[in-house]
Amino acid sequence: MVPHPAVTVLLDLGDQPFVLEDGCGSQQRERVVAGLAPNRARARGLARSSECLQLRLSPMVAHAVLGASSELGGTVVALDDLWGREAVRVQERLRAAGSWEERFAIAEAELARRSDVGRTVDPEVTFSWGRMVASRGRVRVERLVAETGWSRKRLWSRFRAQVGLTPKRVAQLIRFDHAAHRLAAGYSASQVAAESGYADQSHLHRDVMAFAGMTPSVVALTPFLAVDDVAWPPKRASRPR
Repeated sequence: MVPHPAVTVLLDLGDQPFVLEDGCGSQQRERVVAGLAPNRARARGLARSSECLQLRLSPMVAHAVLGASSELGGTVVALDDLWGREAVRVQERLRAAGSWEERFAIAEAELARRSDVGRTVDPEVTFSWGRMVASRGRVRVERLVAETGWSRKRLWSRFRAQVGLTPKRVAQLIRFDHAAHRLAAGYSASQVAAESGYADQSHLHRDVMAFAGMTPSVVALTPFLAVDDVAWPPKRASRPR
């Protein structure tokens, strides 16, 4: 799994359950949550005939609907540990649905219901996240401190508690995500490094290896990145999540 600046929920809908394994050897199957930047997570069993529903949640939404934040930073956990038996019931409803549109509707309704009663994130944390995304990870933490009016220590602490990673790490993840998609679009590593805010190509190489455990040339061939524009079209991505 190429790390993405979102909390990822995977629900297996086929006959052969997939297995998601993190870099520490911990395995989860069928109903899985991957936090921000999981440690070199690998998926097995996702063949061409497999069916699963993948949800990408911003940390703000994940904080509310999953009831977890810092616990998910860099980890892979079972959805059952967060939702209990309700995770199985939701999966069963999705499997029984007659179409993908019905599945999407079930998922959205469940997320909306949980979001309405879930925990909220500090406005300053939400603002900082938005600024990071808008700048593609190139905003300095000092500027966020000045704009939120918080101390650096308070911003660091609250952000880590409610998002799961430190502001600096999240900025690096967002910048990496932009670079990875540019690599998958066919741009050279040197061009991607220059336009994404890396000091040089070696800096890009180190970041890609740190996040994905593979070189930029291998990341460029990752199938999931190549179909992101199809799986997450702009008109859906622009909707509130």
